[in-house]
Amino acid sequence: MNAKPASMTKRHSANVKMAIRDASKFYQTQSGSVHALDNVSLDVREGEFLCILGPSGCGKTTLLWSMAGLHELTSGDIRLGNERITKPHPQIAMIFQDANLLPWRNLQKNIELPFEIKRIPPDAARIAKLLSRVGLDGFESKFPRELSGGMQQRASIVRSLSVDPSVLLMDEPFGALDAFTRDEMNLLIQEIWMETGKTITFVTHSITEAIFLADRVAVMSARPGRIAEIYDVDIPAEVRGNPDEA
Repeated sequence: MNAKPASMTKRHSANVKMAIRDASKFYQTQSGSVHALDNVSLDVREGEFLCILGPSGCGKTTLLWSMAGLHELTSGDIRLGNERITKPHPQIAMIFQDANLLPWRNLQKNIELPFEIKRIPPDAARIAKLLSRVGLDGFESKFPRELSGGMQQRASIVRSLSVDPSVLLMDEPFGALDAFTRDEMNLLIQEIWMETGKTITFVTHSITEAIFLADRVAVMSARPGRIAEIYDVDIPAEVRGNPDEA
C-alpha cells in the first residue's frame, strides 16, 4: 500500500475502462417529466482520476449513479470493458455524499458489511492496512456517533476499497465537511489513488477541487446535462499534492 510508482505524472493509460454512450435520462414526477441527461458520451480511461464538474442540478449525480448501476438510463449505454452496466457490479464501488454508516454497527462491522452481502470472508489483512493508512487503526470498536464527520468518510473510503474494486465512483463525498477537513480528505484520496492506481470518477461542483484532484475534468452544462467541454489538467499530481514544488 505504501509503495509509490516511479512516475506519477501520467498515471492513466490510453485504454478505456468505462465507456458512456448517448446516455439520456428522464425522471417522471407528479408535475411532469424531468430531462436530467441528454446524450452524454464520455470515456473513463484505465487508471485515471476523472472529475465531473458542473452546477447543482446538472445531472452529475444521475450520471454517476447510472455508472454504478444504481439508476437505469432511459436510453444509451454504459459499459465496463465489454460488460453492460445495468445493476451494481463487483468491480465498481461507490462513495456517497454521506458516509452511510449503520449506527448500530461499530466501525469494523460497518467495513465488513460488503463482505457479508457477498457472503465471503472479510479480507482482514487488507482492512487492517487500509485502516492504518487512513489513520483509523484503534477505532475499530467505535460506533459512528463516536466519530467525526471526517473520520466517518475515511471509514466509508476503507469500506469501499476493502473489496478491492477496479473502479471507484465518488459523489461529492467531502461536500459536507469543513474546509480544513475537506482539504485533508482531498489529499488523502489523491495519495490513495497514486498508491493504488484505481480508476476514479469524482463528482464535484468545485473548480478548485477538480483541478487539484483530476487528470481530466469533464464539464457539464445546466440541465439537461450534457458534456460541454473536457479539459486535461497538465499539472503533475505529485506537484498538486505538494504546492511548494510548483
